Amino acid sequence: MSAVLKEDPASAAMLEVNDISAFYGESQALFGVSLKVAPGEVLALLGPNGAGKTTTLRAILGLTPARAGQICFDGQDVTRAPTHRIAGMGIGWVPDDRRVFPTLTVARNLAIARKRTRFRAWSEKECFEIFSALEYLMQRECENLSGGEMQMVAISRVLMGAPGLVLFDEPSQGLAPKVVQDVMATVLRLKREGVAVLLVEQNVDSALAVADRVCVMNLGRIVHEGPAAALRYNAALRRQLLGA
Repeated sequence: MSAVLKEDPASAAMLEVNDISAFYGESQALFGVSLKVAPGEVLALLGPNGAGKTTTLRAILGLTPARAGQICFDGQDVTRAPTHRIAGMGIGWVPDDRRVFPTLTVARNLAIARKRTRFRAWSEKECFEIFSALEYLMQRECENLSGGEMQMVAISRVLMGAPGLVLFDEPSQGLAPKVVQDVMATVLRLKREGVAVLLVEQNVDSALAVADRVCVMNLGRIVHEGPAAALRYNAALRRQLLGA
């Protein structure tokens, strides 16, 4: 992979997506999508179902490769990189279906997630500080966990993998309000730690409460980009863009 020189590391984007297009077969799903996320910034990617939000995350990870455009992470072009290499560089993913290993214990799920990147890995103790119930679930097989407990495992697994960027895909989906609060508190803690966060979320209020900036997608395109406060405090604009 070719390196991209950073003129100012302090202000450079951790993730830079430039004019990407992506397809499922012959059906185009993304049309010239561009966005940036800086270290310690939370960018919320909002929009209706089918707008292209998850496809954007998949393109970043190389799961649905971009046919055009460029994706750079931490100063390196990863547009054509295989998914395992992208993950190994320090991009963590919390998918909407959690994807824990159901027949393995929580402890084993976390242990196999450990890897070395140039970023800081979180410890089990730090994960327990965020999700206090997790400490008492370590020897339980994940197939016997609730949805909220699985989400705790999925997020903790990402943290122990030393991420510089975390992609969240609908992290509050199907969760009890207390678990949603813990998830969003984790997003804010990542921000304080200097980790970049790209958050796809249908719960608009929760997303706007933690986001610095917002991109709104519709029909595979970015139709609005701006500070989260503009949507947080402007109900008319929020209804116009999101119907919420």
